[in-house]
Amino acid sequence: METLTEHRQVSGPVVYGFLRLVRVPAARQSALTASLAEYCRRHELQLSGVFTDRGTAVGSAAFTGLLDVLVLPDVYGVVAPALSHLGPKAIAAERGRRIEAAGSRLLLIRRPTPTHPSVSRSAPVRRRRGTTRVRDAES
Repeated sequence: METLTEHRQVSGPVVYGFLRLVRVPAARQSALTASLAEYCRRHELQLSGVFTDRGTAVGSAAFTGLLDVLVLPDVYGVVAPALSHLGPKAIAAERGRRIEAAGSRLLLIRRPTPTHPSVSRSAPVRRRRGTTRVRDAES
C-alpha cells in the first residue's frame, strides 16, 4: 500500500525571493529573509533563492538575474515583502509588468494599502445624523 500524499516529500511551486536593501543592517536583512521563508512555508511554496538588490540605480544586476531564472521551467513566481522592494513606484510598476510578462506571479507578503485618503482602517466611520439640505443653484 502506498503512503498518503501528506506523508511524501512533495515540493510546492518554485518561487524566488526579491529584496531591495539599501543601507539596511544585517539584522533587518536576516528578518526579511526569514519572513520570505516563513511566507513560503505557510503557503507551501518552495523558495529556491533570494535575489538582493543593494543599489539605488535603475539598472540592477539582481533584478536581471531574477528575470533570467523566471524563464526556467516550473517557476511559479516572485515573493517580496512589499511592492517597495521592487523599487520606487514607477520602477516597481515596470518591474511588476516585466515579472508578469515572463509568465510569473508577483506575490507580496504585505498588500498595498488603499490610497483613498478618507479611508482609515483604525478609526471608526462617523456618520452624520439628520437631513441634508440641498441649496438651489440660484440662492
